[in-house]
Amino acid sequence: MKLLAVRRLLRIQSVVVRYRLDDLLFDLPLLPWWLRALGCCLPWRWFPRAPSDQPRGVRLRLALQDLGPIFIKFGQILSTRRDLLPPDIADELVWLQDRVPPFDPQHSVALIEAQLGAPVGEVFARFDSQPLASASVAQVHAAQLKSGEEVVVKVVRPGLQAVIRQDLAWLYLFARTAEGASTEARRLHLVDVVGDYEKTIYDELDLLREAANASQLKRNFDGSPLLYVPQVHWEWCRPKVLVMERIYGVPVTDLPALVDQGTDLKLLAERGVEIFFTQVFRDSFFHADMHPGNIFVSTRQPWDPQYIAIDCGIVGSLTPEDQDYLARNLLAFFKRDYRKVAQLHIDSGWVPADTQVNEFEAAIRTVCEPIFEKPLKDISFGQLLLRLFQTARRFNMEIQPQLVLLQKTLLNIEGLGRQLYPELDLWTTAKPFLERWMRRRMSPRAVFGNLQGQLEQLPHLAQMTRAALEGMATRPAHGAPQPCDRHVLRLLGAALLAGGLLLASRAPLAAPEAWPSWLMLTSGLYLLVRRQHTPD
Repeated sequence: MKLLAVRRLLRIQSVVVRYRLDDLLFDLPLLPWWLRALGCCLPWRWFPRAPSDQPRGVRLRLALQDLGPIFIKFGQILSTRRDLLPPDIADELVWLQDRVPPFDPQHSVALIEAQLGAPVGEVFARFDSQPLASASVAQVHAAQLKSGEEVVVKVVRPGLQAVIRQDLAWLYLFARTAEGASTEARRLHLVDVVGDYEKTIYDELDLLREAANASQLKRNFDGSPLLYVPQVHWEWCRPKVLVMERIYGVPVTDLPALVDQGTDLKLLAERGVEIFFTQVFRDSFFHADMHPGNIFVSTRQPWDPQYIAIDCGIVGSLTPEDQDYLARNLLAFFKRDYRKVAQLHIDSGWVPADTQVNEFEAAIRTVCEPIFEKPLKDISFGQLLLRLFQTARRFNMEIQPQLVLLQKTLLNIEGLGRQLYPELDLWTTAKPFLERWMRRRMSPRAVFGNLQGQLEQLPHLAQMTRAALEGMATRPAHGAPQPCDRHVLRLLGAALLAGGLLLASRAPLAAPEAWPSWLMLTSGLYLLVRRQHTPD
């Protein structure tokens, strides 16, 4: 493993030198002195080099392609952030979304036949050997089933496991070294972030998981005018082969075609934001790889545009607690209630409990207030995140690994929305949705649903409590329960009952977090009313 990792490092270094990516780094303004000093120590920079005849964007794209899927994924994320990248680089990185050089079609056919256990001609009435699209992890071929349905066949690239394993080895080494040397790196939980990315990239190699994700997402938006997800043909799906309905739509980045068909671009951009928040807060199941290469627009009703989503290999979810804190934080941001934002960060554990609320509130206000003074159309959530990230260093705010995919997806959505409709106001579009979600969450129907869930757990909790208390109350075989033991248990029951009532007075019993109240009330009541058995 170490030898493979060293070979991979040398490979990365050779790509950097070949495409002169070090020139891009050292040409940046305001570069720290220690990085400029590092440049003087690189031996290939000791000698004059002829200037490259390729633009910097082309060099960066080709380098990422050569380095493989992890680096291509990084380029895909960057390609959506035109507000952060020069236009020439952003235009080139777009090519990484679905036009990565394909691999030999013969490898596709051999892998499909090995996975399905039958020749391609027996499974499909037609199979196009020329790839329809090629991406970082897999490529897609058009085909037709014997039953007549037009489908696409997705095949995993051969030889990916070894390359990914080598890249991850270096990422882990870098993360551990950085955490050992820097408190800032420890605050960022770099090792956890790499671990999450490792899980994500390996999950993406399992096409059965992608098929299951697509089926779930399709079910969540069944009949919705917002989003359509293609049908999965499960009988022909395997770990490295996925067969699903072929869709026909306009790529979301093909603005001339969208304009020609009369697409309402403002509504399309707003619906993208609505889809994101619906997935996150209603379903807690969101497509986390929504770069433009995975999104199309239906041609059926351009005045009432509908998105089409493919490639569900990466999805994310949030716990109810994360959903609640995130929604309340965003609403507080929208209302400029910086005190509440600071308190929510402390309550959630995202910053240490001993953080001074007043100081944290003042720091957040200093970051946010100048941004909100701009016209709404000029407010970038990406820029806000960057500013908050810098401010958080003073308060030891920890990066939450479970929110990494969410942050990346939101940045993708914002970048995409601003391409479609530059006047997109993310804040105004999102605020009504969040307010509706909070109202529904506190509605009688939702409260009753939570109460029902709590009641369903009571028999199990009572059984566990009884077993535990019986074990505590049981005396050794040579003795029976004494009156003082019974009095102690009754006093304990009264204390538990009082504590449960006190907790219930502070939080409704129907709230999801009210289970300690139920447990204390049930345990206390049981200890008070249980009959004491005496030996014959």
